[in-house]
Amino acid sequence: MDFKQIVKDVLLTEANELEKAAQKISFDIEKAIDLIINSKGKLIVSGVGKSGLVGAKIAATLASTGTSSFFLHPTEAMHGDLGMIGKEDIVLGISYSGESEELVQILPHLKRLNIPLIAMAKSENSTLAKYADVFINIAVDKEACPLDTAPTSSTTLTMAMGDALAVCLMKKRDFKKEDFASFHPGGSLGKKLFVKVDDLLRKHDLPVVSRETKLKDAILVMSEGRLGSVIITDKDNKVFALLSDGDLRRALMNDNFSMDCKVEDIATIHPKTLKNKELLASDALQIIENYKIQLLIVTDADDKLVGVLHIHDLIEAGIK
Repeated sequence: MDFKQIVKDVLLTEANELEKAAQKISFDIEKAIDLIINSKGKLIVSGVGKSGLVGAKIAATLASTGTSSFFLHPTEAMHGDLGMIGKEDIVLGISYSGESEELVQILPHLKRLNIPLIAMAKSENSTLAKYADVFINIAVDKEACPLDTAPTSSTTLTMAMGDALAVCLMKKRDFKKEDFASFHPGGSLGKKLFVKVDDLLRKHDLPVVSRETKLKDAILVMSEGRLGSVIITDKDNKVFALLSDGDLRRALMNDNFSMDCKVEDIATIHPKTLKNKELLASDALQIIENYKIQLLIVTDADDKLVGVLHIHDLIEAGIK
C-alpha cells in the first residue's frame, strides 16, 4: 500500500475544495463581518461533534485576535447555559448538515431572544440556515475520506472559513502586532514587546568592589557573586570598570601577573552600560549580542550602579 500517495491524495483533495470555495465566496461574509463589528456584545460559537471541535478552535482564534468570543455547547445551552448569551451578543452556529439536533433545538430560543445568528452549513435550505440572519456556505463536493463520509474536507473548509473571518475582522479593526501580543503576554511575541529590562534586573547582592581592592580579594567577591564578573565602582559609587573572567584569564598570561595588584589594573575600564532600565529586554539582548558581552550593567543618569542584566536571565525568561 502506497501511503505516501494516499497522503498526497488527501492533501490535494482538501486543497481542491478550499480552492473551489475561494472562487464562490458570497456577499454573506461581508454581512457577517459588519454584523460582528457593529455588535456591542460577544460572538458565541456553537456546534456539536466535529463541527463543535472546529468551532472551539474558531472561537479561540477570534478571542486572540480582538473579537470577544467563546464556545458554547448547544446541549449545555439547553440546560441553563443559554443564560450566558447576552441580548447584545451574536451566535455563530456551525453544522455541516445544518440539521444537528442539539444545535437545532436552541434555534427557536435564540429567535425568541432576538439574538442575531450567523450560520455555517452546506445548504441554505437547512434548518440552521433558515433561522439564520446570515448564511455562510461551507459545502464541499468531496470528502477526503475514501468512503466520502467522515468529515475531512468539510471540517478543513469550516476551519479555514473561521480563519478567514478572523483575519477580515483583524483588518477591519486595524489589529496590530502589539494588540496580538497584549492577548499573548506569555508568548514569545508578548515577551518581546512587553518585558522590560527592569523586570529582569538583578539589583541585590551584586559583586561590587572599589578601585583600590586587591585582585585576590576581588576574585573572592567574583566567586561569591556567581556572575562571572565583578563590578568596580569609584568613591561616588559610579561604575568605573568591570572585571570579567576573560579579563582574568588574559592577565594570567602576563609574566608580571600578581594577585596583589589592584583590580582596576587588569579590568575593562568604562565597560558598556545602559542608563534606561525601561528599555525592552529584547532590545537589551540585541545590545549584549552586538557587543559580544554576557553582562550588561545598568546605571542611573549619574552613572551610579542600579543593577545588572545577565544574558542567562534573558534566555531563562524566553527573550529571543
